Amino acid sequence: MKKLFAAFVVYLCLIPVCAAQEDRLSYEETSKWADDMAQALIDNFWGASFEERPERYFFNKMSQQADLGTGDYWPQAHAIDVITDAYLRTKDEKYSKMFDLWFQGMPRFNPNARQGRWRGDPWWNAFVDDMEWHCLALIRVYEATGETRYLNKARQVYADWIWTQWGPEDEAPWHGGITWKTDVSKSKNACSNGPAAIIAARLARLASVDASNDKNKSAAEYQDEALKIYQWERKNLWDAETGAVFDNMNRDGRIGRFSLSYNQGTFIGAAVELFRLTGDRSLLDDAVLTARYTTGPMSRRNRGVLSDAPGGDGGLFHGIFFRYLANLIVLPELDDAARQELTDYLLHSATVLVRRGVNPETALYGGRWRQPQPTEAPSALNPHVTGCTLLEAACKVMAAAENNGDSRDSQPAEPQL
Repeated sequence: MKKLFAAFVVYLCLIPVCAAQEDRLSYEETSKWADDMAQALIDNFWGASFEERPERYFFNKMSQQADLGTGDYWPQAHAIDVITDAYLRTKDEKYSKMFDLWFQGMPRFNPNARQGRWRGDPWWNAFVDDMEWHCLALIRVYEATGETRYLNKARQVYADWIWTQWGPEDEAPWHGGITWKTDVSKSKNACSNGPAAIIAARLARLASVDASNDKNKSAAEYQDEALKIYQWERKNLWDAETGAVFDNMNRDGRIGRFSLSYNQGTFIGAAVELFRLTGDRSLLDDAVLTARYTTGPMSRRNRGVLSDAPGGDGGLFHGIFFRYLANLIVLPELDDAARQELTDYLLHSATVLVRRGVNPETALYGGRWRQPQPTEAPSALNPHVTGCTLLEAACKVMAAAENNGDSRDSQPAEPQL
């Protein structure tokens, strides 16, 4: 009788698990939602979508033209990343037509463009990480189009404005590190070091393309810089026991010991890119530990998903994490158990977002996992971009599993998310 009772209890416990598995999004449904949300991004936020502003090649901060300010420069890179994702997935020219317009718009609408022109580059921004996000977006647009003007602009931005913020290596207490903001004395942040390492590693992989460009370096030089940046962040801002990435080392050398999802993501992204270059499996161990800290302790308070993030800069943080988590999951060399664990987390997040968080009438996501944005209220760009990025990441992971037998035969030379 006890055995029968125990079996019945186990059966009851499995019911919600089975129901959750049955309710999980299919690839077809995920792709359809990704299409709808990408179109909602264009219709509601791309400035040139509105008849009265045909040359506003800039993503508005709010839908319904509720905020036409241009002070938020960095979300532009992540919004065009979603367009790149959608183009790579669908090959639909409506997305690729936006690349040149975005390329025209960024120096025009950059809030620091005037100061940038004094320096000879209207893409310049006081925030080093803002330039890094654009640099990464430019590399991805190059990979999607094959047009070297995008790659060479990324090389120039990295050479002139990013690597110049490294070090000095003999200066205590920092001994290296990429500065976060040009007018903040010696603040070395995760948000400026993780992306910089990814950029350098990707430029190493592309060093043979249009190699005579005057801002290009050798693959070995780029790789050496990527390793320096990554190793600095690993030593100073990473907890080797938990996988937590701390936010910054300030001007006094003190560590800001709090962790944000986007810093977790770019640390993973840097480890993945350097693994692709070097084959050093310890980098995968670092990436998996950091991923598990994010999917575990950072997600427990909100029933298995990251925190609600309905606005501000934080509205974009989770999307950056999902982007780089997907790149880790599809690595052929990743351990199968880790792949399954992280895939389950990513697809659970996508399912909660679609079933509970996206407004089915508008296909807009407002940053709350279980509460759709009201139809009549303006929506913010940042959380919607996070929602789009999550669904594109889910599509990438699901397609890799379907096409390659849990992605082990995927080609590492493919453009990365």
